[in-house]
Amino acid sequence: MNEREVTSRIVPIRDWPRAERPREKLLDRGPQALSDAELLAVLLGSGTKGRSAVEVARRHIAAFGSLRELLTADRPKWTDKKGVGPARYATLQAALELARRHLRETMRIGPALAGPDATRNFLLAQLRDRPYEVFCCLYLDNRHRLIAFEELFRGTIDGANVHTREVLRQTLLHNASALILAHNHPSGIMEPSPADEFITRRLKDALALMDVRVLDHFIVGDGSCFSFSEHGLL
Repeated sequence: MNEREVTSRIVPIRDWPRAERPREKLLDRGPQALSDAELLAVLLGSGTKGRSAVEVARRHIAAFGSLRELLTADRPKWTDKKGVGPARYATLQAALELARRHLRETMRIGPALAGPDATRNFLLAQLRDRPYEVFCCLYLDNRHRLIAFEELFRGTIDGANVHTREVLRQTLLHNASALILAHNHPSGIMEPSPADEFITRRLKDALALMDVRVLDHFIVGDGSCFSFSEHGLL
């Protein structure tokens, strides 16, 4: 059987039974009923010649190794992937950023951040897949509710310069009563360096002069977080 004969036998998704079509399945049963490939197919919208959107999605997930690797891949890694041009790549990135912002908004209106576990999932979603180091602050009110989340400093794969004055300025701007510090280690290793411990002490002491508490400092690795508070480093 040649390629033309195989292509002619591909059944378009629009001709599938309704219960098997990703978009209709999502509308009828909710997004949780869809596989990773089916969800990705909904975002892609259509397939390529001879392949449905679901098949294109399956192939791309397999090529990248996981859905996470696919969604966080930068544009150059997509240049040789058929079926995903600039417009579809932009759609995938927009969907990922919407998910991050949704989680951020949930944190802002949700329960108080009284302990380390309350921020782990949020920080993992925001920082785990960054290829460079980012230093962030979560500004909290006097009931430890999130006022704002900001990425203050961006560095390289192995470090970011943190300026105390800028942290103090932003804390005053947000009228925060407490802070949670966070940064990622692109290497995936979560143990704090001497420089991490030094800047934590420096910021804690400087903010204490403003009657602002540093509740914790998280280091985001690959799939987990290191808490300074839990390890007695605050």
